[in-house]
Order: sequence, then C-alpha cells, then structure tokens
Amino acid sequence: MTPHDPAGAVVTGAGRGLGRQIAALLVERGHTVLVTDLDAGAAEVAAAELGERAIAHALDVRDATAVDAARDVLLERTGRLDVWVNNAGVLFSGPAWEQAPDLRRLMLEVNALGTINGTVAAIDAMRDNGGGHVVNIVSLAGITAVPGEAVYAASKHAAIGFSLSTLADLGLAGVTGIDISCVCPDGIWTPMLYDKLHDPNAALSFSGKLLQPEEVVAAVRKVLDKPRPVTTLPGWRGFVARMGDAIPAIGLHAAPLLVRQGRRAQRQLASRLAREKDEVLT
Repeated sequence: MTPHDPAGAVVTGAGRGLGRQIAALLVERGHTVLVTDLDAGAAEVAAAELGERAIAHALDVRDATAVDAARDVLLERTGRLDVWVNNAGVLFSGPAWEQAPDLRRLMLEVNALGTINGTVAAIDAMRDNGGGHVVNIVSLAGITAVPGEAVYAASKHAAIGFSLSTLADLGLAGVTGIDISCVCPDGIWTPMLYDKLHDPNAALSFSGKLLQPEEVVAAVRKVLDKPRPVTTLPGWRGFVARMGDAIPAIGLHAAPLLVRQGRRAQRQLASRLAREKDEVLT
C-alpha cells in the first residue's frame, strides 16, 4: 500500500458476490470506491448499500476506452488512485470444441483483456501520482490444467502471465511504488458457480475446498498490507496445482481422479442444499 491516507479505489465486477465484498473491504479501509459492473442496476444497489464512499458506475471491462473513463471518474472525485482490483470474470464450462466461438471470445476478453485494460489504466494513473496497488483476482485455473474449463483456464493463464510480466516491466523501467498482486483461489461459492452445481464439466472447481467469498476477501486484505506477486488459496491446493504445472504428466494423470472427486462433491453439496431447502419449506 502507499504510505499516504487512503484515497480512490476501483473494483470491477463489484455488483454482487466476491467483488461486492472486496468493495466493502476497501470502504472499510477508508477508500472512496468506484463500484463497477456490467449490470448498472447491480452496481447501483451495491454502492447504495456500501454508503457515501461508494460510487456506482456501469462498465464493460472489454472496452479499454470505457475502462479509462471509469478511472477518470474516480480521479475527478478523489484526485488519486490507490487500489485497482480486477475482479470481473465469466465462466462457461465444457470442452473447447463444444463451445460456441462467441463464448470462447467472451471468456478471453473479460478475464484476460479486462484484466489487461484495468491494469494498464491503473498504472497510467499511479506512475506519476505516488504509486499504488493492482490486485488481480485470477484463479488456480491460471496455474495448471483444468479439464472441463480449458478456455477459462487459458484466459486465467493469460491474466497471470500478463500480471507477472508487467511487474517485471515496471522494474526494468525503473518504476517504483506500484505493486501487482495476483490472488489465485480455488472454486468460490459465488454466483459464478451457483449454476455449475449440476454441471459435470465444472467438476474440478468443486474438487478441493469450496471457498466462501469471505476467505478470499481475507487473502485480499493480506496482500493489500503486504503485496505478493502470487497468492494461492488454499495454500495446499496451490502446491498441488504448481506440481501439476511443473510436471505436466503428473497433472494430466491426476486429472481424472480430481474430476471424479469433484463430481462426488457436487452431488453431496446438491443433496445438502436440497435437504436444507426442504427443511425451510416445512
């Protein structure tokens, strides 16, 4: 974090779920937060709930001009940008050859290009104005092979590769005071996964510890206090993912086992949720 008092922050995909909770964290830490979302109504509701230091703004992260304009809206209000969190993301499961081209493009553009657009917009504001911190919400899918989510994994590999390479570029250019941290969580129980509970192609997202958004927010809090290029969550799954990446033959051999484990977890969670729903109705 920068040494001065908190000023402006931007969170993309903040209308609901994890993004909204990250925006709440930044408000709590004293920032004025631009709550952005493709869904203008969701952004407005979230900002109203977060209070007077939250500003709603409709944003399509695929549009670099719109991303720059969102940054400028915040700068006009606060004069300085301290934190930019690239959280917006989309997930469609299934083998790449079964997906429509527009869905493949959408994942790549939102998850990868959106991260690039946000990071570049933030750096442009931070370079000559006291530095700042870019936090990119990536995924363990950005570290290893993810059967059933190949294009999603490709978009997340792109996001983490871009983030680390840009961090290196900042160092080579002699730019100091700007941190980039990638937070790479396992599957998170947010709207992104709600409709994937009965989807066998999304099994790997359920094969480990299904995280609650609060756990990821806690990881974001930690990197805001102490920047790290890559944080995996939980740590043991990060180790497994890195091993699969370092020795691809092992990762590919283990993939069917993890998929079966994930499908069992999907069935168990679906059954538990159904029981809880029945109890509420009765």
